[in-house]
Amino acid sequence: MSVEVAGSCRVLLHELRVRPDGDEWIVGRVDTGDFVAVPEIAAAALRLLGSGHSVDETHRRLRAERGRAVDVAGFVRDLVGLGFVAAVDGRPLPGAPVPAPTLPRLRPRHVRWLVSRPVAVAALAVTVAAAVTALLTPDVLPGHRDLLWSPHASLVLAGNAAVAWSIILLHELAHLLTARAHGVPGRLGLGTRLQFLVAQTDVSGIWAAPRSARLTVYLSGMAVNVVVVSVAVLVRAAAASGGPVDRAAAVVLLLAVLPLPVQFLVFMRTDVYFVLQDVAGARNLYADGAAYARWWLRRAARRPGRDPSLALPARERRAVRWYALLLVVGTAACLAVAATVTVPFTLALLADAAGGLRPGGDPVDRFDAAVTAAVLGGSWAVWCWAWWRRHGRRLRTLRRARRAVPVAGPAGHQSTGGR
Repeated sequence: MSVEVAGSCRVLLHELRVRPDGDEWIVGRVDTGDFVAVPEIAAAALRLLGSGHSVDETHRRLRAERGRAVDVAGFVRDLVGLGFVAAVDGRPLPGAPVPAPTLPRLRPRHVRWLVSRPVAVAALAVTVAAAVTALLTPDVLPGHRDLLWSPHASLVLAGNAAVAWSIILLHELAHLLTARAHGVPGRLGLGTRLQFLVAQTDVSGIWAAPRSARLTVYLSGMAVNVVVVSVAVLVRAAAASGGPVDRAAAVVLLLAVLPLPVQFLVFMRTDVYFVLQDVAGARNLYADGAAYARWWLRRAARRPGRDPSLALPARERRAVRWYALLLVVGTAACLAVAATVTVPFTLALLADAAGGLRPGGDPVDRFDAAVTAAVLGGSWAVWCWAWWRRHGRRLRTLRRARRAVPVAGPAGHQSTGGR
């Protein structure tokens, strides 16, 4: 957006959060999750502009206090482009609509107790009690066969899916509610990470909070899984062995513990990825790592260009380079598993289900086949929808750009290439 910024202009900023981050300052909007890193003098300019000083007044104050001239007008234009300015000289600026938060009526005061010390102590006590119980009575720990709790595949598949997605919802609600406790809106949604369909919570606004708050939000989902596992262990220890409560607790326990190792696949921006990024002091480990990996590929093709990691501080540069290796190896391994195991296995199940739908078969078998096909096919349909929603616009843009690329025609003139 192009806005004329004169020296007499006064700007009204959106509500911005600012926190120190090494030699720089993190500045951004909690409601949109957009943040940038700026030098200290830019943070000082923001404070002056936000307190009602004009562009010229801010320039003079900074020059008097810092002994250097600052292009405040250019800085304001950059702020407008970032969407940080609400109005210039009382004239509102148009901007992208702010995404609506999930559970908008939920206020920080409603959920602040979730990040209190008593809740943390209670969760720790339940976890320790479950660990001691499991050590003293190992029989409470289930095996994979406990997931096959019915001879009917349809009941097992649908029931386990319902339990798994209920646990996933609790996991994501933990991120949402702990972020809301720190004043961050947060939004729940569905997305894809490689071949996986995932629920995800956008809590980008937590980037402005202190590190302890950030780590609490990042780890809260895994903490919920651990508490669910612990409660299931204690329930199994108290329930009659082999009874319905015992069997149900075994299923819940397994489906709550299985997602935990996945969180350590940091090449997919899992919960542990965000912890790693924060501890490494990186601003965008995934994007910077991907850019470095692409540079390596171009270098292998003898088209290296400039190493993008050289623009980063030394500590962040090392973290990005190591992460790029994890990103490439992990992504390749994950896609290989999908191609050789997940997709063939799913197709085999769908083929069996299709065979079971043939007319004249046993009604129970046909019902099992129909439910199996619906659950598996529905899951992949939702994955495709979520993937297209995230990547479709980019693909359409690339397709239009490809159609508009000029190529040499038969006589050396320029014509429009396309398919």
